[in-house]
Amino acid sequence: MWALRRASIQLRNRELSSASGTARILCAKSQIEKCCTENHNYGVVESHNELLQTPLYSAARSFSSSPGHSNLCYMDVHGFCSEAKSKDHLDDAIPEHESPHTIDDNDSMSESELSDVQIESETMNTESDVSGKKIPAKFIPIMAMTKAILASPTSPVNKILDEWVKAGNEVTQTEIALTMFQLRKRRMFFKALQLSEWLESTGHFVPVESNHASRVDLLAKVRGIFKAEEYIKQIPESVRSEIVYCTLLANCVATKNVPKGEEIFNKMKKLFPLTTFSCNQLLLLYKKTDKKKIADHLILMKKENVKASVFTYQILIDFKGQIKDIAGMEKIVETMKSEGIEPNTNIQVTMSRHYAINKLIKKSEAILKEIEGCDLVNNRWACCVLLLGYAYIGKSLEVDRVWGLCEPNTRNKEYLSAIKAFGLLGRIEDAESAFKKLTEQYKRPSVKHYVAMIKVYADHKMLDKGKELHKKISEKGLNIGPLGNDALVRLYVAAGEVEKAESILEKARQERMGKPFRASYLVVLDEYANRGDVHGAERVFSRMKQQGGYAWSINSYKSLIFAYINAKKPVYGFAERMKRDNLVPNKAMSDLIARADPFKKSPVAELLE
Repeated sequence: MWALRRASIQLRNRELSSASGTARILCAKSQIEKCCTENHNYGVVESHNELLQTPLYSAARSFSSSPGHSNLCYMDVHGFCSEAKSKDHLDDAIPEHESPHTIDDNDSMSESELSDVQIESETMNTESDVSGKKIPAKFIPIMAMTKAILASPTSPVNKILDEWVKAGNEVTQTEIALTMFQLRKRRMFFKALQLSEWLESTGHFVPVESNHASRVDLLAKVRGIFKAEEYIKQIPESVRSEIVYCTLLANCVATKNVPKGEEIFNKMKKLFPLTTFSCNQLLLLYKKTDKKKIADHLILMKKENVKASVFTYQILIDFKGQIKDIAGMEKIVETMKSEGIEPNTNIQVTMSRHYAINKLIKKSEAILKEIEGCDLVNNRWACCVLLLGYAYIGKSLEVDRVWGLCEPNTRNKEYLSAIKAFGLLGRIEDAESAFKKLTEQYKRPSVKHYVAMIKVYADHKMLDKGKELHKKISEKGLNIGPLGNDALVRLYVAAGEVEKAESILEKARQERMGKPFRASYLVVLDEYANRGDVHGAERVFSRMKQQGGYAWSINSYKSLIFAYINAKKPVYGFAERMKRDNLVPNKAMSDLIARADPFKKSPVAELLE
């Protein structure tokens, strides 16, 4: 999962003191702003419109009063419930073929590819120096402490830094802040946590709320939500602030942990005034997990006078697109504009994506042309958006046109978008050509580029080329992280080598190469289920449960029970297993359990009775 770069105005502008100006700026940005995927992708810009006066919350008011009200936004909020209910009925249907749940290609596209573009377009990698000027992330120096840690990837950080200090090096707050930034940038959260713990053990840990929030974030990412919550209890009340709880909440959203997310949110309601950030986080969680709760949450925001933000609208627009309610999506955009809020690039990209998914090619292309503007040379930042956007709607010539503008002096990010775009168009040789030019221009390409190329091979089931690239990555000693491992897992599963795919996840876990995605485990679990391999399915399920620390859902159990059904083996106490994880089987799951019940009587036996 990606990290959050922008949080709400209230939290971002909070004064966080530290021993160094640079340390204060960089460390404060690295807590909540690095936690949640969607906020990172979209960027949060708070609206100053009064929430009660917006039609968005008039919708919630109408929903809770007269059912005969014809307010346009009442229909929108009513749609939140009706659409979610109809979707739940679809979930209750038993598939005709014996197959566990699969990942929707469109959903996968929406959550991965275009979100990457959004990171590149509006969320530029910039930090502030002490004077407040913006510094591009690529110009932030790599400090001596950082180099020492990166030079010994297999050694514990405490051992590395003990020797580093003995060699006469000084530990400064600037050195600490920039090292933490570089480790987070590389998604080396385990190393970052080791650094934080070493700082505390050696007396260099500054006990301000931003540093405590950083520890909470790292604990949640590396050791799970429970350990992060335990740490919060140890923080002195004077610095156990809202930013600490918001960090934990954002991690609950990232892991789709609804019970814990709601618990943290309710605790924050008692301790602090509700903010747009915390409300948006829960709204985002419901969009991902339980869309039926969105309407009630909007009513709560109206009741508590919480201001709507651009991101609030962004979530609702994306939600409407996900359920293929394009008319509803467009009405929300009209509501935004009526409130004087113009859709930003992130919202435009989201709309273009949903138009493309629903085959509304002209509307999708019109938005891309609007993003492009009249002068793409001066709007060079838009090239990353356009390469992928045009690829999604199959406009190969437009991709070539934009790529032609980039080619004379191609930027790192443009190579990444080009590889993905050519992959989407099935132009493998062009993707390989872009990757080759990248390796010639840059001595050490980003791991993201290797991951993108692996994904191209995986999507087109080119196992041999994928294996060859995987071998090169291993020889270079690169840690491709959870995203790269996910691409490799899908590559090997598509090739029928599920055992190899499982070994990749186990190696990543053992060598602390970044916590594998839950979706990666589910791909392996689904394949074992399809094969009717109960032993393999139970092994993967057990590793997810005992070692992964993932939030549990009915879908995980659905995959597991399909392994028993396809193997024609009885299953005992399955409903009880689910209840121990605080899960109640829905109708579809109950029917599946009944089918695998060894004590179930046949229709003939029931007639004889």
